[in-house]
Amino acid sequence: MVRVSLEELYKEVILDHYRTPRNKGRVDPHDVALERNNPLCGDEIELFLKFDGGNVEGIGFEGKGCSISQASASMMTEKVKGMDAKEAATLAETIKAMMAGETEGDPDELEDLVSLKGVVKYPVRIKCALLGWNTLLEALEEGART
Repeated sequence: MVRVSLEELYKEVILDHYRTPRNKGRVDPHDVALERNNPLCGDEIELFLKFDGGNVEGIGFEGKGCSISQASASMMTEKVKGMDAKEAATLAETIKAMMAGETEGDPDELEDLVSLKGVVKYPVRIKCALLGWNTLLEALEEGART
C-alpha cells in the first residue's frame, strides 16, 4: 500500500488546478469585472462576476502568474459559484484567516481549499494565494453597490 503524505496530496490538488483551471475565461455578460495584480511577483488576475439576486450565478477569471495564484483562483471560482454573496465573502475571510495562521481551516467546510494551508510555510507566496480572494472581496463589495 502506497502512503501519500497530506502535504503531497495538497501539492497534487494545487497542481491539478494549475494544469486544468476551472472557470478560466470571461463571463459575459457580467455585472462586475475587476483586474488586480501582485507587483512583487507579477501575478495578474481579472475576475468576472455575474449575480442573480444575492447569489454568485457566474464567476470566471483570466490572468497569469505562478501556479499558486492561478490554482487558488481556480479553486476559489469552483467553490464560490452558485453561493450566496455573503457566504462567499465569509469564505474569503476564512481563507485569509487560515493563510494568516489565525485558524487551521475545517477540512469538512473547506474541502480542497484546505490544501492552500500548505502555502503558509512559504510566507512570500501567501500574497500569491490570496490575490484572487482579495479581488473577490472587492468584487463582492462592488456588486453589492450596484
